[in-house]
Amino acid sequence: MNTPLELFLHHLGASKKDIENTLINAELLDLPTRHVLLHQGIIPSHGFFLLNGICHACYLTAEGKQFSKEFYWDQDVMIGFESLIGNEPSPFLLETLSASQLLAIPMFLIHQWRNENNPLYIRLIERQLRYKEQKERFMLIHTPEARYQLFTEHFAELLPRLADYQIASYLGITPTSLSRIKQRVGATE
Repeated sequence: MNTPLELFLHHLGASKKDIENTLINAELLDLPTRHVLLHQGIIPSHGFFLLNGICHACYLTAEGKQFSKEFYWDQDVMIGFESLIGNEPSPFLLETLSASQLLAIPMFLIHQWRNENNPLYIRLIERQLRYKEQKERFMLIHTPEARYQLFTEHFAELLPRLADYQIASYLGITPTSLSRIKQRVGATE
C-alpha cells in the first residue's frame, strides 16, 4: 500500500478487493486552475480524490452570488452525497482553485458500495456526517471573529492559497467584515 488513495481507503477499512477495484476504475486527472469538475444542476458521473491542489464547492444563485460550501485540499475526498442518495442534479458547483491532480472515481462504483451496504460506504457517510456536524457547530456557536481565528488556527496552510473573498464566503461574512476582523485581530497581536 503506497499510493495516497490506497492509504485513504485502507484507513477507512476498505477490503483489499474494494481498494483494487477502485484503483482499476479511477482515472488520473491533471487539471489547471479554475477547471470545473461538476456544474451545478448536473448529475455527477464521478466522485473525486484530491491528490494535491485545492478545490472549492460553492452554490450559485440566480442573482449571480456565490456562497462557499467547502474547500478541499491534498488527500481529500469530494462526493456529492445529496446527489448520490437522491439521484439528483448537484446543488453546487465544484472547481479547482489551483492546478490540481485528482483521481476521478466513477459514481457507479460508489452506487455499488451503497447498494451492497459496503462498510466503506458507511465509513464515507460517517466521515461526511461528522464533518458537517462540526461545521454546523462552527457556524452557529461562534462569532464571525471567532470563526476567523479558528479558521486561521486549524487551516493555516490554506490562508496563503485562498483569496480574502473566498475565506469571507466560507465564514459566512462579507469581505468588508473580514477586513475589519483582520484589522482588529492584527491590532491585538
